[in-house]
Amino acid sequence: MSTGGSEREAAAGIAQLEGYLLWQAELAGARAEAELFAARLTGLSEEQRAELADRYAEERIALSRRVLVAVADRCRGLQAEYTDRYRCLRRRVLCAAACAVLAAVSLAAGSLLLTTRG
Repeated sequence: MSTGGSEREAAAGIAQLEGYLLWQAELAGARAEAELFAARLTGLSEEQRAELADRYAEERIALSRRVLVAVADRCRGLQAEYTDRYRCLRRRVLCAAACAVLAAVSLAAGSLLLTTRG
């Protein structure tokens, strides 16, 4: 009985939870950064400060989302590239091994022919 499937499901669940927690931390960080930025601006009413903080946080979150999507796209691209490279390398190694086996069989057959004729 294999537990590979349940281990993969558990790992995927943990990764999803980790992603959720990281994104929540990013949202909280963006909000805190926005509030610090707005607090440094003097001469604004509380309503203006809150509006500015909201807009800043929205822009910061949008930027984070764009960066995250770009990184994820690049990771998928690299995964595909390395998968292709691995397949090519595996084929080359298998071909080299097959050639080595054929060469060994040919040498053995040739040696056997020489010894039976001689």
